[in-house]
This record gives sequence, C-alpha cells and structure tokens, in this order.
Amino acid sequence: MPVRVVETSAPSQVSGGDSGSTCPQPCTLLSVGQAFSGTQNVSNKHIDEAWRVNVRIQGCDLDHGYLCGTMEALNVPMADTPVITFWEGEIVDTKNYTFFTGKWEATPEDDIKQWSKFPSFSPLQSQVEADGGKSLNLSNYPYIFMRWKELYFVNVGTDCGLTIAGFYYVCFSCSDGSINGFYYDPNSSPFQKLELKSTNEGRPGFSFSSYELQ
Repeated sequence: MPVRVVETSAPSQVSGGDSGSTCPQPCTLLSVGQAFSGTQNVSNKHIDEAWRVNVRIQGCDLDHGYLCGTMEALNVPMADTPVITFWEGEIVDTKNYTFFTGKWEATPEDDIKQWSKFPSFSPLQSQVEADGGKSLNLSNYPYIFMRWKELYFVNVGTDCGLTIAGFYYVCFSCSDGSINGFYYDPNSSPFQKLELKSTNEGRPGFSFSSYELQ
C-alpha cells in the first residue's frame, strides 16, 4: 500500500482465453487461512524504507480465477496503528484472466514491463506478447501469476495518508509458497517490491492483529 494519491479508476473484470484452457492446480500453500509474512520496500531517491507486512488468504476459487485476503502493514511511519486492507485478486489462468490487465491505468506495455520483472515470466513472454498468453496451458507451471487490488481499509479511514489506487503484480511459487510482487500506480513511487514467505501464526516473531470484516 503506497503513498498519497486518490483512487480514480473502478475495477472491471477482464476475461480472456477459451474454455479449454486449464487453471493452475490446487496448492495447499495458496488456500484459505494460509498466512504470509515479509516486507514491502517503499524506498525512493529521498528515503530508504521497508514496511513489515503480513498477508492472509481469506478466499480462493481457482475455477473462477479468484482469491481475496487481507494485508497488514506494521510499521508505517505516518500511521499510529498497523494498517490493514482488504484485497481481491485475479489469477492469470488464460481462461478467466490473461496477463493483460485492461484497467487500473495499466496498458499492455505496462503489463509486459511489470511481468518481465519476474524471472519466472521469461519462458512465457514471447507467447504473451503474441496473444496475451491465451494459448498457454498454465496448469502445471510451477508459478502462479496474479494481480492483487486493495479495495478498502479495514481499520483506518481514508484520511490515513495512504492510497490504494494502484495494484500488485504478483508471482507465487508453488514449491515453497514464497510471493514476490511489484506495486503499480503511475502516481506513486515507481519501485515498490513485496516479498513474502509462507508462515504459520504460531511461528516465533509472527503475529496478526484480530479484526472482523464487515
């Protein structure tokens, strides 16, 4: 969750691919209740800053390319309390969603530029550039690509000094549950990297605030 602009675009679903395309296989590390912990680097030329971040999956429907969850930033300098947001995600499966975003101010050129930051995207890039990756079969690919869009703040108001106008390009490793993401928002810091690892609530050093989604 980066800094200080107002959301101007409204989400709308973009579908692509044919019904014969197959979805990623179920993964226990990407399932309801799974927790992740790590950092979001929000450094720029003026500051060197990283926030501690916890994420929990609240819902996951691979057949429809959907998941949702909460994100908690623990040491945001401008906030008096950990900042929790609720997000929804699009799983790139070539059936429900393609690699091309089609909204949130992201052009196809932006999409290729952002996905190219993930080394795991390299084997797919030429096909994505050709047809959006609609002909790809990602069912057994060892990585799952997603977009995460924060929809609202859970425990603070919109005057908290942060923005949720942008969204994350996300790559999930099926082998170890690690997550890497890059935040995209033309009006925010150009480089914001999310790095998370699968974890358990009982693991020392990990905590997650109690809250209830309305």
